[in-house]
Amino acid sequence: MEYPSLGTPPAGSIRFNTDSSKMEYYDGNQWVNVTSDSPDVQTGGTRGLFAGGYRSSPSAYQSHIDYITVSTTGNATGFGDTTAVAILGAGFASRSRGVFALGATPGNPALDTIDYVTISITANAIDFGNLSVGRRSLAGCSNSTRGLFAGGADPSYTDVIDYVTIEATGNAVDFGNLTLARSELGGCASPTRGIFAGRNPLNNIIDYVEIATTGNAADFADLTRTTSLYGACSNAVRGLFGGNGHPSSTNTIDYITIATLGNAVDFGDLTRANSELAAVSSPTRGVWGGGYYPAIVDVIDYVQIMSTGNASDFGNLTIARGRLAGSCSNGHGGLG
Repeated sequence: MEYPSLGTPPAGSIRFNTDSSKMEYYDGNQWVNVTSDSPDVQTGGTRGLFAGGYRSSPSAYQSHIDYITVSTTGNATGFGDTTAVAILGAGFASRSRGVFALGATPGNPALDTIDYVTISITANAIDFGNLSVGRRSLAGCSNSTRGLFAGGADPSYTDVIDYVTIEATGNAVDFGNLTLARSELGGCASPTRGIFAGRNPLNNIIDYVEIATTGNAADFADLTRTTSLYGACSNAVRGLFGGNGHPSSTNTIDYITIATLGNAVDFGDLTRANSELAAVSSPTRGVWGGGYYPAIVDVIDYVQIMSTGNASDFGNLTIARGRLAGSCSNGHGGLG
């Protein structure tokens, strides 16, 4: 049986429910089951995928998809290719499927193409459907069933949020709007709440939505810095934001507690100043790959999400690149 609490537990609290015989954690609003279906069983470990991107030469726009096993360290391995060479996209995933909005191609600066892959199988991506509005430099986040794409430029800044059902295929549907039209933002999630942070034009805005509903975003609080942003990741409790976009590189990592409202706090630093990089996560680790300024890099960094401190070297991507066309993992915070 469940005994009444003497007070509201802090987000991230763990308990054993004697009625259901399951472990649960408090997400700040409600008690949620700790998943008993681990991606380790499905794939040999939580996989993080990094898709597309830009490099100086040859063939500046890329279609490569790399993957890593987040719990280990080492260099990335080739997974397959997106359906087109692309940059400035966004991604999210369920336990089984990764989804990418490709962003921009050499012939189309505001693409509406959505690709998907089966994370446990190395193979080329397949067409999923189309965004409600073609755009680049957008952000993505998801829970286990629904994925959201927010913001971007087409080429004007947009406040559009649209969504798909991850295990289906088809075109995205209108969800609502950001608090401000903007591009070059980062996205992450808990099982209930989606977060979109950063802005171009430059600002420190953090928005949030309730993923299971539809409606406009609300103000969450602010980053520690004014920046455009790409590298966001999370577990079910914390969201992390690493590096930046323009106007210059930084090694800063911020964090928030997703279930509460409040300004971001300094977490530590990446191994180098970096921007226009991508991020993936497991329940314990946040990982950043690639980057664009001051030079295109193949660097992969990682941190332990529930601690604070500087990042450590993880390994390298198969190809140095930034401005990726999306990243995702089958162990991120939106999956519990």
